[in-house]
Amino acid sequence: MKLCKLTIVFPASIEDTVTEALFAFEPPLGGFTVTNAEGHGQDFTRASVREKVRGRVARRMLFIVLPAVRIDELIRRLRDTVRHPEAAYWIEPVDGFGTLQ
Repeated sequence: MKLCKLTIVFPASIEDTVTEALFAFEPPLGGFTVTNAEGHGQDFTRASVREKVRGRVARRMLFIVLPAVRIDELIRRLRDTVRHPEAAYWIEPVDGFGTLQ
């Protein structure tokens, strides 16, 4: 089975919306990781004053590894439920995945 890693970057203000959409996905997804991140770029039109001064914006970054055949449907559902101009994603192939037991 071909696996992919889906990475989603979004403002912290929509974290509950993003994670709730993932928990509601059927059949259920495996686990995922959410962490803090800082975005650097050229468009700071939506950034807070603090972020503009610092030159970077606060973001949350979510990682999930899942079968490639589920990616398109998951992206469609996230677009339907999250739909946010500051949420971005990318997909990467996963050559291996497992535990260290």
